[in-house]
Amino acid sequence: MNQSRVRSSFRLIVVRFLICVAIIAIGGASMWALASMRQEPAEAIRTERAVPVEVLMAQPEDVQVIISEHGVVRPRSIVRIAPEVSGVVVAVHPRLDAGEMIPAGELLFQIDPRDYEAGVASAEANTALLTTQAERVRTEFANDRARLETITRTRNLAREEFDRIHELYHQDEVGTRSMVDSAERAYNQAKDAQDQMQQALAVYPIRIREIESQIRASEAALQQARTALERTRVVAPFDGRIKEFTVQLGQFVSPGSPVLTLSDDSILEISVPVDSRMARQWMRFNGEVQANEGSAWFSRLENAPVTIRWTEDSEGHAWIGRLDRVERFDDQTRTLTVAVRITGAEAQTPRAGTMPLVEGMFCRVDIPGRMLERVVALPHWAVSYTGTVFVAGEDNRLRTVPVEVAHKQGDFVYVADGIAPGDAVVVTRMIDPLENTLLDVTLAGELEAVDIELHAASGAAS
Repeated sequence: MNQSRVRSSFRLIVVRFLICVAIIAIGGASMWALASMRQEPAEAIRTERAVPVEVLMAQPEDVQVIISEHGVVRPRSIVRIAPEVSGVVVAVHPRLDAGEMIPAGELLFQIDPRDYEAGVASAEANTALLTTQAERVRTEFANDRARLETITRTRNLAREEFDRIHELYHQDEVGTRSMVDSAERAYNQAKDAQDQMQQALAVYPIRIREIESQIRASEAALQQARTALERTRVVAPFDGRIKEFTVQLGQFVSPGSPVLTLSDDSILEISVPVDSRMARQWMRFNGEVQANEGSAWFSRLENAPVTIRWTEDSEGHAWIGRLDRVERFDDQTRTLTVAVRITGAEAQTPRAGTMPLVEGMFCRVDIPGRMLERVVALPHWAVSYTGTVFVAGEDNRLRTVPVEVAHKQGDFVYVADGIAPGDAVVVTRMIDPLENTLLDVTLAGELEAVDIELHAASGAAS
């Protein structure tokens, strides 16, 4: 029993072994058949792939630096009008509203003039009274001078009479002592009358000067009263625009309290802050001292034309203003503020329906600066932050060239050194390219057109 079981197990093992061998044999035969059917692949030819790029041909030229900054338009003159006399407002301008244009000389408002008219009448009467007094004193002075001649003659006669009676009495013993005393008394009275008249005549010039001083004071009071009366009428000092007003008909106003703000839009200004380093390097000063040589301030700016554009319509109409002066230097922000001036006529637009340049507009101002000589204008992305550019060599291989950047302006960088005329500068954005990479070069015509347009605009601004 045990022997038959052993034989049966042995046969099972042999069968399994034979099956495995058969499977391995079939697999090997299949692999050989498949291998015999394989064909050798064609040999691949390796070629270098060129990177497509756009290039700009370097053309050195002289370019004017344009300093672009921003500022707010404001009138050069804004006057806050306050009454100079007090009283009740009895009349106002029929178009006294914010934004209205009032011609010079037109009445803005009027204060009740009756009290001031009475003051003028009183001052005129007082002046007339003093003038009459002066004429009366001058007449009395002339009359008393004529009387002095008569009194002097009377005194001389009394003196002669006294001398004659005195001589007769003492030498010839003719007459009496009482006659001599009477003659002396008459002479003394005549002399006293003469002295009193001379004293009175000496006082007349003083009295006349006193009255004349009173007349001048009265005339000054009269002029003051007339000025106060004139000030009851407040008129526009120039052709202006009403910005604000608080005066109303029937309102009582006091001197010195502003009731109306008038803006002179005939001359507009824009305060433009410029970085001090930019101003030092590119701003054009003419070297002329504004006051005297001892003044520690900036010399005058060249009166160059500047281009003004409203930021809300940057592609619309552009105005031309003028550099006027340096307003201030801010030590906190290190900025130099310059004033750009434009007249009201120049602030208008030639086309109907378009907006003029007015107070409050936030504008971009392009100021022409000094000239850059023999520089190459490139898009800002063509120059790396390390100061290098990519150039396509004669064999269309990529080369990295260090350059010297003279100025950055808007979307362009101006290179002063490192690029030779005619070099093909790569303007396609590339990220970490390999040196000597083969390039497929195409001329960037659109970029050249933008470059030419920019330089044409710079030339027009200058």
